[in-house]
Amino acid sequence: MEKAMLSSALGPSDIPLLEETISANLARTVAAHGDQDALVSVEQGLRYTYREFAGAVDQVAAGLMALDVQVGDRVGIWSPNCAEWVLVQYATARIGAILVTINPAYRVSELEYVLNQPEISVLVAAESFSHSDYRGMVEDVWDRVPARQVVYLQTSDWDDLLAGGASVSADQLAERSGGLRPDDPINIQYTSGTTGFPKGAVLSHRNILNNGFFVGEACGYTSADRVCIPVPFYHCFGMVLGNLACTTHGSALVVPAAGFDAAATLRACEQERCTSLYGVPTMFIAELGEPDLDHYDLSSLRTGIMAGSPCPVEVMKQVVDRMNMSEVTIAYGMTETSPVSTQTSVYDSLDKRVSTVGRAHPHVEVRIVDPETGDSVPRGQAGELMTRGYSVMLGYWDDEARTAEAIDDEGWMHTGDLAVMDDDGYVNIVGRIKDMIIRGGENVYPREIEEYLYRHPDVVEVQVIGVPDARYGEEIMAWVQLRDGALLDAEDITEFCRGQIAHYKIPRYIKFTDEFPMTITGKIQKYLMREQSIEELGLGETAQKRHA
Repeated sequence: MEKAMLSSALGPSDIPLLEETISANLARTVAAHGDQDALVSVEQGLRYTYREFAGAVDQVAAGLMALDVQVGDRVGIWSPNCAEWVLVQYATARIGAILVTINPAYRVSELEYVLNQPEISVLVAAESFSHSDYRGMVEDVWDRVPARQVVYLQTSDWDDLLAGGASVSADQLAERSGGLRPDDPINIQYTSGTTGFPKGAVLSHRNILNNGFFVGEACGYTSADRVCIPVPFYHCFGMVLGNLACTTHGSALVVPAAGFDAAATLRACEQERCTSLYGVPTMFIAELGEPDLDHYDLSSLRTGIMAGSPCPVEVMKQVVDRMNMSEVTIAYGMTETSPVSTQTSVYDSLDKRVSTVGRAHPHVEVRIVDPETGDSVPRGQAGELMTRGYSVMLGYWDDEARTAEAIDDEGWMHTGDLAVMDDDGYVNIVGRIKDMIIRGGENVYPREIEEYLYRHPDVVEVQVIGVPDARYGEEIMAWVQLRDGALLDAEDITEFCRGQIAHYKIPRYIKFTDEFPMTITGKIQKYLMREQSIEELGLGETAQKRHA
């Protein structure tokens, strides 16, 4: 009897890893493609060739050095997408500072935490965006954080930063950059924490430079490609799959707008003749829903990436058929793995590209194991997905205990995701061991929302779950038990959250209850809550939709 193949795979290694820093890699790209477009910010009307881009990066880097930013110092950036965001990303890498990317949706309590936990010394921030008064929130927390300076973008602060760099010579900048190593930490990305506080995943040059490079390889990028990136830069999707995939291949990075706007994204693709487009499923759904979609000239598009949350198969097919993205790919990963571990390739069949999350990335090992025993399961059987290789983070910032929980003694990152591997090594994500909710590409941990709602004096018990949603993949629902005599309604709970936690964490559905389904030992059974909620909310049809 033939022995079953195990769910274990190692990605190809015929192309070697890039053993260099981000700035060394950028210098090579500038030497090869100096006169080609590097960065185009459509809304701002800004355009840089690679040579101009490198010069602007050096100007920002020198300005940060003039502010006494040292190797290993943490520099925060809190802003929607703009050209300056990209300059700060590469400038901090140039001087060995650790860029802390802050979610533009954060509010006061979240901002205070991420300024304090890694001890950010300099914060670069937008003054405002949409309904967010960043300056007001910074001023609110300033006396309670260690940061010594804030630089507001598109103000005289930014001009002063650039002017201050004149005191730093080219030799000083080159000396600083030349002393850096590929394994140096370069980025802290915060992920929502199961204990109520976000965890800061620490990533190196080697982590994110290589991940961006191999993402670009899977998309078949060359210096002829122009990549439209409407996804936020604060997340790995934007700054790694987007920015670094472009600069490692000499491709042009196109920023359509500060925040996502379907029409602006389609206009940018048409005007800039983009060959690639990124998005989470909700973004592609919005683009497909644009009434003028068929009037845009999208003939230049060929590829792109859909990732961030489960990708509906039907949406993928429409993107191929209606948006000319015949070579669109799906990527799977997590912040802690830089982020991509598996990805479909432009060379895969359409069926594989619309129904799986691909195979192991180059130089990355993946295993699917029995969560109880840790043994690899046979192919076709579900288990926990684990990954190992260059892409695994250095650890969580200043948190050895949670690092040890995530990465075992053999270097395997435990994702908490349930997956199945087929005979050809293609992976499907089928669920999650952890109760994380993915709403429109944003990772949300119920415990974080629960911890906040427990602060309300009338809330006795609260449990948060994800329920299916046609637009966002999942929506947030809170089951709330009130103290006797309390007279709250759903709007009171919503108002308690507004302005204090990010908008995407505010529960859309609120159910008041006096009891929760429990085991004999008193453990709340969230899967039963979810089943009951799906029935009560009439979401059964939405729950049945196929996803990759």
